[in-house]
Amino acid sequence: MSVIHISNLKKEYSGNYVLKNINLNFDSGQIIGYIGPNGAGKSTTIKILTGIIQDFEGDINVLGMDIRKNAIDVKQRIGYIPENAVLYEVLTPVEYLRFVGGLYQLNEATIDRKTIELLRLFDLHDKANVRMNNFSKGMRQKVLLISGLIHNPDIIFLDEPLSGLDANAVILVKEILLQLKLAGKTIFYSSHIMDVVEKISDRIVIINKGEVIADGSFETLRSEAHKGSLETIFTSLTGNEQHQLTAGEFVEALK
Repeated sequence: MSVIHISNLKKEYSGNYVLKNINLNFDSGQIIGYIGPNGAGKSTTIKILTGIIQDFEGDINVLGMDIRKNAIDVKQRIGYIPENAVLYEVLTPVEYLRFVGGLYQLNEATIDRKTIELLRLFDLHDKANVRMNNFSKGMRQKVLLISGLIHNPDIIFLDEPLSGLDANAVILVKEILLQLKLAGKTIFYSSHIMDVVEKISDRIVIINKGEVIADGSFETLRSEAHKGSLETIFTSLTGNEQHQLTAGEFVEALK
């Protein structure tokens, strides 16, 4: 079943198109890796799919709903976890998650039950009632992850979700995403960490300069590109194969 339908998507800023005629369909129960260089249009795509940006050309259908006409209804059923977000740092995790849970119309008992358990699983139980203004980036990211998942959304959009997390937390989040997929959730995952995208994605879409330049499973992309890893495939397709030479020149310039 198609849960995300993108037809002829275009987006321009000041006359320059950052997305150019994107056409994609995604089914439920998949992890989609959405990758590309900086400025390729990844975050813009996610903000359009989540209803944050509504000024675009083309048609977007999420969970059977037109994102322009039903943005609020769509937002009730999706989770969005950006790389950096405002967490209202004067609040404690408990206070913040009660606020977020209320926005999703969860009852107080459900919010409190989930908050206590999810904070415990992320090793933040002892910080539950501590104001977040002195939290590390990793601790804030954990609260952000919980806030995007607390309402058990059908589709989860993640934009660099592992930013600031320690190694154990990264492993835990990867396992959570895999188990959410098995539960029938759709995961739309954007990241620069190629090995993670390679290992967890059922389908990988590579975007460059606002256009889709590759789309398929990792095995399909590897077969077509005759490359061994997603990193080498990405480097080849986006035209940035001079990293070794550039790195050598950089080191020489330091002498």
